[in-house]
Amino acid sequence: MREARFDEKESLIRWTESAGHGPARVYVHGLGAASAPYHAHIAARPELAGRKSLFLDLPGHGLSDRPADFGYALEDHADAVAAALDAAAVQQADLVAHSMGGSVAIVLADRRPDLVARLVLTEANLDAHPPGTAGSSRIAAYEEEHFVGEGHARVLEQAGPLWAATMRLADPVALHRSATGLVRGTDPTLRATLMRLPMDRVYLQGGLSGDLAGHDALVASGVRVVVVPEAGHNVMLDNPAAFAEAIVGQS
Repeated sequence: MREARFDEKESLIRWTESAGHGPARVYVHGLGAASAPYHAHIAARPELAGRKSLFLDLPGHGLSDRPADFGYALEDHADAVAAALDAAAVQQADLVAHSMGGSVAIVLADRRPDLVARLVLTEANLDAHPPGTAGSSRIAAYEEEHFVGEGHARVLEQAGPLWAATMRLADPVALHRSATGLVRGTDPTLRATLMRLPMDRVYLQGGLSGDLAGHDALVASGVRVVVVPEAGHNVMLDNPAAFAEAIVGQS
């Protein structure tokens, strides 16, 4: 396990790393998740094996520290990821990022283009104020104190067993602030930022998740949109073979 400081109080972001050749692949998880449970099986597939791979846990999640006075906004998470990549001497990486992690990856690619050569985003949040049925919106609907006191337990009960398994590892304050930042979004929007980024960009949409909003505009801006059959939000778990094929892509 490796670690790097990400704030003035020397809190640590942590990741596991496998050795390999070529540009690194950096895997970033979504809200209330952790990277290895969602992505380690993908990195081990024959078509992807042999590349240096980092499985990052965002602040407040998984094995990383969870400082109570940290903001946990998308920009805060992106800066923490940058600290990890700088410490790991990683540049021009392929970022493979899921859901909120994809939003963090967009912010990082905009702020530190030296770190990112390619984005592979799995159902990343591109717009503020997602539907009320979205996990982030359900969490952000609580006031922070209420969520920490009662809402966290309720959300865990309502979450499916897979999400609950990793959400239990996330700090409730970090989880609420991360969800609130995701719902708030960015200015300009994540969608607008993604559309103007210069690097290779791939967006994976689960075929069971419905139509991707703004599909044609994303494609027109150079984003390669891949609709993965027989997959929902967790494409890497629902259809690993198609997920791995999309990562290989033009990489």
